[in-house]
Amino acid sequence: MRDIRIAAAQFEHKNADPAFNLSRIRELTQQTVEQGAEIVSFHECCLHGYTFTQTLSKEELLELAEPLDDSPSLKQLVDISREFAVPILAGLFERNGDRVFNTYVCVTADGLLARFSKLHAFVNPHLSSGNEYTVFEWSGCKFGMLICYDNNLPENVRMTTLLGADVIFMPHVTGCLPSVMPGRGIVDPELWRNRDRDPVRLRQELDGPKGRGWLMRWLPTRAYENGIYAVFTNPIGLDNGEVRNGQSMIIDPFGEVLAECRNLGDDVVTALCVPEKIEQSGGRRYIRARRPELYGKLSEPTGEPPTTEPGWELKHKK
Repeated sequence: MRDIRIAAAQFEHKNADPAFNLSRIRELTQQTVEQGAEIVSFHECCLHGYTFTQTLSKEELLELAEPLDDSPSLKQLVDISREFAVPILAGLFERNGDRVFNTYVCVTADGLLARFSKLHAFVNPHLSSGNEYTVFEWSGCKFGMLICYDNNLPENVRMTTLLGADVIFMPHVTGCLPSVMPGRGIVDPELWRNRDRDPVRLRQELDGPKGRGWLMRWLPTRAYENGIYAVFTNPIGLDNGEVRNGQSMIIDPFGEVLAECRNLGDDVVTALCVPEKIEQSGGRRYIRARRPELYGKLSEPTGEPPTTEPGWELKHKK
């Protein structure tokens, strides 16, 4: 790895409106480049929207999704990358035959550089889950991708690190969701609509256990225990009527937040990621101390199919 300046962005997307979402991606990419960013990351399914798809039929989901080899949205994303001369990472629903995947891509001026499909898809019963990790190299750096729920399983981040990633992009659509955990739950949308007149009340909600407080329970740990840079992206504002807390951030291999979006609206941050922190980190020492011969139980088949369940009730299950 070399010194590299990475950007994490957040914006309030519109459902099923790639044209609008791409316009925000273009403007925010320009802002990050003006701050010196060399590679820019956006959130999960930012091209299409996400939460609203819970109740879509298979036909509706197929109509929304785009095949990567003939995707109008992907072509425009490549155009934006070419215009500003930086790789861009963004999420979309990918159609592959009669299957739909929650996919994250990295594009450059030359086209698609890397893709990854979410390993634990769940928001819609007609979504398929991916079966492969992705680690790719660009300009002397090795990057990995894991989408939202994938990062809640320590095994996925550890595997991506073992495959060579020094930086892992972690796009999400999360926060401010119903939960049995103390203090968690939804945020009143009126607080978002009134954010200019009364920003304090909204920030208290987003920074508390409903948003940032929950993230800080586990997100820095993934970076710390593996000795990697974690690039967390998340939408801000209303997502299908529910408030998302944004707080996109870049975390170093010591689990420290290098940069974080703090605006109550669309925002970008950049951070310089340096190689020496990786080898100095406790996570890399822990990896060298592993005794895999003792871990057989971790890879034993359970005899039952895996079940991906969020801590909140999906609308299609009501």
